[in-house]
Amino acid sequence: MRTLQSYLGGKWVFGKGARQTLVNPATEEPLAEACAEGLDVAAGLEFARRQGGAALRAMSLRERGELCGALARAIYEHRDELLDDAMKNGGNTRSDGKFDIDGGSGTLAHYAALAKELGDARWLIDGDTIQLGRSPRLSGRHVYVPRTGVAVLVNAFNFPAWGFAEKAACALLAGMPIVLKPATSTALVAHRIFELCAPLAPAGVLSMVCGSAHELVGMLGYGDVIAFTGSSATAAELRRLPRVIDSQVRLNVEADSLNAAVLGPDVEAGSDTYELSVRDIVREMTQKTGQKCTAIRRILVPESLKERLREDLVERLRAVVVGDPFASGVGMGPVASAQQQRDVTAGIAALGEQAERLLGADAPAPLGVPDGKGYFVPVTLFEAEPSAARVHELEVFGPVASMLTAPDDPALTAELLARGGGGLVCSIYSDDRQWVARMLEGAAPHHGRLVIGSRKIADQAVSPGTVMPQLLHGGPGRAGGGEELGGLRGVALYAQRTALQGERPMLDALLGKQ
Repeated sequence: MRTLQSYLGGKWVFGKGARQTLVNPATEEPLAEACAEGLDVAAGLEFARRQGGAALRAMSLRERGELCGALARAIYEHRDELLDDAMKNGGNTRSDGKFDIDGGSGTLAHYAALAKELGDARWLIDGDTIQLGRSPRLSGRHVYVPRTGVAVLVNAFNFPAWGFAEKAACALLAGMPIVLKPATSTALVAHRIFELCAPLAPAGVLSMVCGSAHELVGMLGYGDVIAFTGSSATAAELRRLPRVIDSQVRLNVEADSLNAAVLGPDVEAGSDTYELSVRDIVREMTQKTGQKCTAIRRILVPESLKERLREDLVERLRAVVVGDPFASGVGMGPVASAQQQRDVTAGIAALGEQAERLLGADAPAPLGVPDGKGYFVPVTLFEAEPSAARVHELEVFGPVASMLTAPDDPALTAELLARGGGGLVCSIYSDDRQWVARMLEGAAPHHGRLVIGSRKIADQAVSPGTVMPQLLHGGPGRAGGGEELGGLRGVALYAQRTALQGERPMLDALLGKQ
């Protein structure tokens, strides 16, 4: 059994309290132990602020990007090893594991490439010079400078690689040291990544707390940042913490989301646009066993297409083989933990009180799994009336979605989407530009990202659940109200935007000699 140490103050350390056991969610076999009790986390944070922060601020943007590139290569070079850990500890199929691990290394590589173009400056320039006086001599500029604290990255259980990378890439490029707090239940991948990456960075730049560390956030203060991914309930607790309020700790949240797929009235069964929608829905329901913040939970379909879509989804979802990810032919593994299994099962029961179950009641036994073992749930498809409240209020974090009849009027369809209270992503399938324009007008205020699927891009479209580093990731309302990635926009969370005002030749000289 592996021992997962924390990495604080440039050293590997292990706690002295009760140990938490990580298991294989398909077989319930113990894999590793973690403990953070009794660690001097405060000293580790201060070491990161002083040592790591100073080292990063001394680097140019290009050099910080080179560090991101080195981390990306380390992850990619040990890809097979990390995939094995993802399959053992996360219940991931090999394809699911690739989605997480390749997404992580790809995101770090993307930011490395961005930084290469920024050169040897240490500050990121925001916008052009602004004339403030009668002549250009009196001018102003905006710059992003590194914050002097530490960035605490609180990651969810479902993406131990990608979740780390999307936060770390922006923080490191901004010049801010990081302390990763991975979800303990699936920490095997994150821990191994840190073992690979810690020697590549200056002391204090990379730190990690592995195991329960409830006191961590209470040790933060002015200048520090929390980048949180997880439930809206936990996010609400973070927002209420006195240290977050009184010390103005900057907090970014990515939380719950009842993402939707909407088929336009022009879509014909069997068309390229239709097939794209079916492919996306099936993938988003089953990839990572539906444990994705971007997974499709609501499917809005015109009455004319409802019967055909129902048949096609049931047929294709029923063909997905559920079982041990290491067994041949398995297309979907278990959920990540016993608690997740209980939560998803309870959510299915709650939705079933207001919707008709089309698939999932008679699921076969998982393939390659000992009887009674594993945290498995069936792929479940419901059909409900658009007025069913729970469909718009309850996110079941597993392979579960509900079909609804979409109104003819796109404005009314957008109102249904808005009942979700704010989402990360909505996918819209149509070739009717006028209808799409009306949908965008109604849907955009309630989503962080809109994906438009149409015939001309059906052969190259990226699934709506794929978070692209070039575009913002986040959403309003219940989705957390935060923003990550988006190219250089993602750096803003970890930097201070400062306006410089003065003599233009002096400003130009100062900013040219960082």
